Formats: sequence, structure tokens, C-alpha cells
Amino acid sequence: MNMYTHNNIDRQLCGTPIEFKNGFSQVKLLTTKKMIVDNYNLVHGGFVFGLADFAAMLAVNDPNVVLSSASVKFLKPVQIDEVLTAEAHVISVDGKKQNVHVKVLSHKEVVFEGDFVCFVLKKHVLDK
Repeated sequence: MNMYTHNNIDRQLCGTPIEFKNGFSQVKLLTTKKMIVDNYNLVHGGFVFGLADFAAMLAVNDPNVVLSSASVKFLKPVQIDEVLTAEAHVISVDGKKQNVHVKVLSHKEVVFEGDFVCFVLKKHVLDK
């Protein structure tokens, strides 16, 4: 299957696709020193969210997909050198709206979970 969305994303910051097919994706991310916020090597949650968002977009896999909203929970802290795996499943489709559930795991434990509301537009959001 071809990747139709987010082709220019920085994979070191948002993850690398491992598997994707219609309605599903799996994306991995190795957390790095650039992502830490303190002396405890805590990774900023924005990187975890970015991974989850990329997985949601890839599960929809349309060049005109955009995120409308997300309801998320950060369940466990993430530190440097962890390998995170995001798994995204399209739960429902209603016209241009798609609801995607995403889990992010580290060492087989869920560290983040969220529901993403995505829309597939007729043209790119910045195309006038």
C-alpha cells in the first residue's frame, strides 16, 4: 500500500511507519536526547502526541486528511531511549469524518491512549 499522507514528516521526531493498511497503522519512534525536558530524562508529551497523531493520519491515509480534535490520556511517563509503538485503528467512518483510536506502547505497556477525530477534505486545507 502506498503512503498518501504526511510524506515529508520528520521520522526522527514523529516516528517511522512499520505497517499500514486500510484503517490501520503501526508507527515506531525511538525517543532521543532532543526530546527530554529535565534531568530525569522525561520526554515531552508533545512528541508522544505527535507519534499518535501521525499514526492516526496514516490509518486514514488520504492526502487531504486533517485532525479536528483529540481526546487523549497520558498514562505513564516516557524517558529517553524508549522505543514507542503507536497502533491506530479507524473505529468509524461517517462521510468525511473518521474516528481513530490510538494506543502508544512502551515495553508492552500502554503509555498513551486517545481518540482522534479526522476529516478528509475535498482539497488540501491550505489550497485556495
